[in-house]
Amino acid sequence: MKTQTLPHSTLEPTILQLVNTNSKTTHKPRPKRKKKKPASRPRILFLTPEISQVPSGMCNGSEHIRAKAGGMADISASLISQLYGQDADVHLAIPHYRNLFKSNQEDSADEQNSLTSNSRVYLAEDNAFHQHVSAYHGDLHAASLAFQREIINHIIPSVKPDIVHCNDWMTGLIPAACKKLGIKTIFTIHNIHRERTTLAEIQNFGIDPSEYWQNLYYDYANYSFDESYHHNTIDMLSSAIINADYVTTVSPTFLQEIIQGIHGELPDSVKSDLYTKIDAGYAKGILNAPDPSYAPNHDEAIAQTYTCDTHNEGKRVNKSILQEQLGLRINNEAPILFWPSRLDPTQKGCQLLTDILFQTISDYDDVGLQLVIVGDGSFKDHFHDIVEMHQIYDRVAVRDFDESLSRLAFAGSNFVLMPSSFEPCGLPQMIGAFYGTLPIVHNTGGLHDTVEMLENEYTEGNGIVFDHFDSNSLRWAIDRAMDFYRAPDDTKQTTITRVMSEANLRFNDKVMFQEYADAYTKLASDKSARNQTIKSARTRTTNQ
Repeated sequence: MKTQTLPHSTLEPTILQLVNTNSKTTHKPRPKRKKKKPASRPRILFLTPEISQVPSGMCNGSEHIRAKAGGMADISASLISQLYGQDADVHLAIPHYRNLFKSNQEDSADEQNSLTSNSRVYLAEDNAFHQHVSAYHGDLHAASLAFQREIINHIIPSVKPDIVHCNDWMTGLIPAACKKLGIKTIFTIHNIHRERTTLAEIQNFGIDPSEYWQNLYYDYANYSFDESYHHNTIDMLSSAIINADYVTTVSPTFLQEIIQGIHGELPDSVKSDLYTKIDAGYAKGILNAPDPSYAPNHDEAIAQTYTCDTHNEGKRVNKSILQEQLGLRINNEAPILFWPSRLDPTQKGCQLLTDILFQTISDYDDVGLQLVIVGDGSFKDHFHDIVEMHQIYDRVAVRDFDESLSRLAFAGSNFVLMPSSFEPCGLPQMIGAFYGTLPIVHNTGGLHDTVEMLENEYTEGNGIVFDHFDSNSLRWAIDRAMDFYRAPDDTKQTTITRVMSEANLRFNDKVMFQEYADAYTKLASDKSARNQTIKSARTRTTNQ
């Protein structure tokens, strides 16, 4: 394949250009030396439990391979697309979700056999995920072990990768297995979740850990294989962190919060390992970027497309259609708050909104403030109860998640609500900026990295930020948003134009990809990478 350069030319050599170059000279000829063989492109195997799309041409039937539950699916799709588009030697492994891929039900056996033959996409086979109706369905613990068994026993030997990119705890055993094989690994932390297993369970699933069992992270001192076999639990997330050659998180602030203990779930020795990797240049927070399809100038799901320069009319049309579809009061002058996330009180802060919902709606009756919720989750009934109790169906709409409706809400609303208690990255706040829908966020994780307070007469910043996770602080932030909404029209239009323009330059997949390309190149070109990892945590004898 023809070699292409990456989006930025500052990286020399790039992941695609790891070859020796000799400049011409007019000096006296030197004795001939044996020419060095140009370094081949590193082969990258990307492991993910979910992906929103696979590039056309990467395998037969790529349009069937879609399994999305959250932001990891979009980020996986973006990285795979960029790598494949840059002619990188990239391969993908994902569980074979037969129901989602509509394989055995709708297609012939021959067609399904051709789905991955002579391709770069490998579908891990096991009943643990064959019948899944979504990416995270049923027994995720069993599915993760089955997925890793197929990767270790079949996919890695078939692909023979130079670098394996692992994502989250469902691939937590892979870095230790790869270390034994001399394969370098990148591990990306999307969420802090410490799933545990045992050596006995790993073997029962068909994985032989005898060659690397000592490299895994145990909850208690691991004196011998037999002693640890049944009862000494293995932390898959911690095992991945300490064995990976390079660790990334989905935002810079989330990485700092982890090592500072703000997310107190990780053992001190693992946080120390991560801190040393940062110091050595082998750990980094890389901000996720939304899928490029989130763009109001060509989004087919919205009523009228618009640009930074035509947002005023475009958002007015989309607001009217949104209000009509949801049964809200038709009022183009009414500000709309949009809730785009799942209704999960553990993380997303929806309980803060229910605490103040009716009072806030009542206090801004003069401007007709409205709320649109498009999301699923355990807290949905609380919103339904409030709407029914106060009969505010024309001011508050609560709907199940629907991709097209969510996109229309981004285009037709004025503010997007993200009062999360913690947020490793978050995408809606960036998508909102694309659509001229200003984010209202709690100052944490990726929200801290992407949203700055509007100030200096709205000439700086791109949203509203509150520091304390409570309902009073959220109400303060909504009040500040209403201050902005009551500003002169020319001030609002100028500010929204600026926010949209800045978002297009700042939150894009090419910027994200270049940072991952840097990491791939570092591992491919630096032979001492593996020596940079931390020795202290490798003893695995620290009781946590």
